[in-house]
Amino acid sequence: MPSTVVHVGFAILLAAGLLKGAFDRRALAIILVIVVLPEADTLAGPWMDGAHRALLHTLTIPIVAGAWLTWDTRLREPEQSWLRTRWGDWGVRVAWVALFVHLFAHVLLDWAHLEGINLFYPVYDRFFRLEGELVLSSSEGLVQTFVEIHTDPETGDRTADAGSVGTTADTHVANPVELSAEPEPDDPILLPIAESGWQLYLALTGVFVLVARRFQDRRDE
Repeated sequence: MPSTVVHVGFAILLAAGLLKGAFDRRALAIILVIVVLPEADTLAGPWMDGAHRALLHTLTIPIVAGAWLTWDTRLREPEQSWLRTRWGDWGVRVAWVALFVHLFAHVLLDWAHLEGINLFYPVYDRFFRLEGELVLSSSEGLVQTFVEIHTDPETGDRTADAGSVGTTADTHVANPVELSAEPEPDDPILLPIAESGWQLYLALTGVFVLVARRFQDRRDE
C-alpha cells in the first residue's frame, strides 16, 4: 500500500496546483494534517476488525464534508457563510483543497491498492479495490475489466463485480499497529517509505515541487 510519505508527496502536488495564492506555510500545514489523518484508523485495529481502511478510508466522509462546504460556501450568502466570515476567501480555498487532497491523495489512492478500501463504510460494509485495465483493441474495440459482468449458467442472472474484496469481518490490511491478521512474536515492525519505483518517484516529485514553490515565493518577494 502507499506509505504516508507517498500520500504526502501527492498532497503537496495537489496543494501546489490548487491553492494558488493561498499557498503558504499555514495552508500547507493544514493540508498535510488532513492527508495524514486517515491513517489514525489503524489505532482502532486492536478493538475493531478491519478498522484500517474502513473507519477513515471511506467516501462517506468527503461526501458529507463536500455537501456541507457546498451549502456553506456556495448556497449561502457570503455574509452568512460560517467559513467565509471567519477566514475569508483564503479559508474557503484551503477547505476545498483539503477536501480534494483527502479524497484524491489518500482515500482513492488506497482504493487502487491491494485490499482496497471500505468505500461506503459504515453505510455499506464492503471493501472494494480498483483493479483492471482499459484498452483500445484493434479486434475488440474498447475493452475494460474494472467492472466485470458475471452470468449465472443456471438462472441466467447477471451480476456486476467492481472489485469487491470482503468485509471488515474477513479483510485485514497490514499496518504498523497490526502487522498481520495472525501476527507472530518475531514479526518485524516495518514503516514503509516506498514499495515501488513509482511511489518513490511521486514522493520525490512532491518534495521537488515544495522546494520549487519556496524559491518562486522568495523571488516574487
